[in-house]
Amino acid sequence: MTMANNKIQCFTCNKEKITYPCKGCSKEFCLMDFMEHQRILNDELNYIINEYNEFKQRINGQKQNPQNNLLIKQIDEWETNSIEIIKHKAQECRKIAMGYLPTVFNDIEKKFTDLSEQIKQIRKENEINLNYLRNQLREIVQELNNPSKISTKKDSQSFINETSIISSKKSKFKQWKQNAITVVSGNGQGQQLNQLNYPYGIFLDKKTNIFLVGYENHRIALWKYNLKEGQIIKVGNRIDQLSHPTDVIVDQQNHSIIIADYGNRRVVRWWNQNQQILIHNIHCLGLTMDKNGFLYVSDCEKNEVRRWKMGENNEGIIVAGGNGKGDQLNQLNRPTYIFVDEEQSVYVSDRNNHRVMKWKKGAKEGIVVAGGNHNGKNLNQLSSPQGVIVDDLGQIYVADGVNHRVMRWCEGKEEGEIVVGGNGEGNQLNGPSGLSFDDEGNLYVVNCWNHRVEKFEIIL
Repeated sequence: MTMANNKIQCFTCNKEKITYPCKGCSKEFCLMDFMEHQRILNDELNYIINEYNEFKQRINGQKQNPQNNLLIKQIDEWETNSIEIIKHKAQECRKIAMGYLPTVFNDIEKKFTDLSEQIKQIRKENEINLNYLRNQLREIVQELNNPSKISTKKDSQSFINETSIISSKKSKFKQWKQNAITVVSGNGQGQQLNQLNYPYGIFLDKKTNIFLVGYENHRIALWKYNLKEGQIIKVGNRIDQLSHPTDVIVDQQNHSIIIADYGNRRVVRWWNQNQQILIHNIHCLGLTMDKNGFLYVSDCEKNEVRRWKMGENNEGIIVAGGNGKGDQLNQLNRPTYIFVDEEQSVYVSDRNNHRVMKWKKGAKEGIVVAGGNHNGKNLNQLSSPQGVIVDDLGQIYVADGVNHRVMRWCEGKEEGEIVVGGNGEGNQLNGPSGLSFDDEGNLYVVNCWNHRVEKFEIIL
């Protein structure tokens, strides 16, 4: 307890007594009032602690069940209210329409009666004009289906208040050092263990080991973290080798490697020195796998992306494209690399359309999320896009192949921004293809035409 001062007026009883200071509120109290003041403070502290514990339980509950969050409930309430407004408006329109319909029916019955009389007269006179009768009947049917005196009209202005999510927190855009570290090869084009020959796809495992496709080497190489040479992963025997592979992923749950064996028109799986052909007769360029273990493969000949369930022998399900070669929103033109997010939306590098498309799960057409403004080097353009990945904020990263750069696009934006490369210098990017992030956020770029892999370190 704090030492008492000389007689000072107590803050509570206003009497001059020996007082004791409260360091929290800087007020002086006599002994009795000081003890009461401390009791009140302890009660308030306990109340705050109880509120804290209740709030902690509430936060934990909402983390497990986000749909209970107040923000989600506000959206649900807006949905319910909007549906009620629509129902009410629809009921009003039905009531008005029902009032007009008897008049419509009467008019049609009159025309129908007239037509009937004309048919009788024509039969009587034996002068049959079929075209005239056919046109008259068609007009009556048209009047029934689309009455000339009553119709529906869609207002351009909505009678429902739209809702949207507004965040005062600005997205923190990641940045990377512009001078890359060569982590794979850098020893020129060749066949040796420390060399690459037009590398394409890349996959990083949890230990930051790099699985890399050698397109012209017809091989998959494993470059373990910080080693200067790769380890060749042999797939098949002399009769059954790879031919111009383009992409690779690792099924870490089943400890197997899945390869887009483009030249042999198939997708193969390799594990424990065993090989299995998963998909036959497919011009496969890109591979990916979602959180549920479904396999996605792009077919550059059929201009589509299909989803397969592992272990089932079927034709898969088209999830993007499949409507022939073209530049419409439901078409693709030589799809290459693909990415699938948590909602099973598929992002496709639509190479010859110079754009990246996003197809939501179950959608009949995609939306352009990067490029799509013809071939070019402006910030709203791409040129033969290759690798594509999406971060946790939904930002899309694209290897802009012929422009020798990696672009970042936010969905809905007209332009992207250059993340790395794009300056045309020899020690930078030259035909980038595959992209990947490690757990620390460092960016790995397959520098295809320079026959190496670059690591761009994140700036924290």
